[in-house]
Amino acid sequence: MLRDITIGQYFPGESVIHRLDPRFKIIITLIYIVMLFSGGNYVCLAIGAVYTFGAIFLSRIPFKMFVKSVKPLLPFLLIMAVINLFFMSSGEVLWQWRFIKVTSEGLNASVFMVIRIVLLIMGTSLLTYTTSPVTLTDAIERLLSPLRKVKFPVHELAMMMSIALRFIPTLIEETDKIMAAQKARGAEIDTGSFTTRARNLISILVPLFISAFRRADELATAMECRCYHGGEGRTRLRQLRSAPRDYIALAVTVLFLAGVILIGKLL
Repeated sequence: MLRDITIGQYFPGESVIHRLDPRFKIIITLIYIVMLFSGGNYVCLAIGAVYTFGAIFLSRIPFKMFVKSVKPLLPFLLIMAVINLFFMSSGEVLWQWRFIKVTSEGLNASVFMVIRIVLLIMGTSLLTYTTSPVTLTDAIERLLSPLRKVKFPVHELAMMMSIALRFIPTLIEETDKIMAAQKARGAEIDTGSFTTRARNLISILVPLFISAFRRADELATAMECRCYHGGEGRTRLRQLRSAPRDYIALAVTVLFLAGVILIGKLL
């Protein structure tokens, strides 16, 4: 399961999505989220699905990577679907057993919610899949640069977000190694009751925290050795420049959003 977590991973490529300006990709991602939550019917959701799968196709990233991004959240999706299915009492009753009943509204809400969240995960994963952490940091810093006038630590915030994204795959790999080492020593992590397994997690969490703090200390030492003193007077190796394709991608996204809003009001 840990190997299925792909959050924070970057897949280099030369696709149209890869070549987009990261600042535009962040704005497009925010518009995409608004698009998914603007429509309340399946036609709007279908428009969002067309946009999502079209972007995935243009990114040239294997579809299985997007499936992997959804798999770790399947238990959460299942719980939310069950809550909507059994606790919504409005609509036509489709099945009932004692005080438990399934209604048409509950079934509709469960299916709609699951599809929407799956599309949200797959669509937003494109941002980290097609943008390197360094480039993403520069984009966030440039977008938030107006906040410097009110003494907001823009560079520090962008750096923290970049480091957090960068270390997610590293910590996942470290957790996998620790679990394998503990199992080799005879630890029963995946067996026993819930309380037993929760107690056995201590043997994983303690060395994981120690490893994380050690990596953080090594990173801080490395940054100090390179005379890092924040963003003041700092230059960049690569300057962000927009191109016509960025404005075209933004315009297409806005058109999809307008279509979802218009259809949502008509239906």
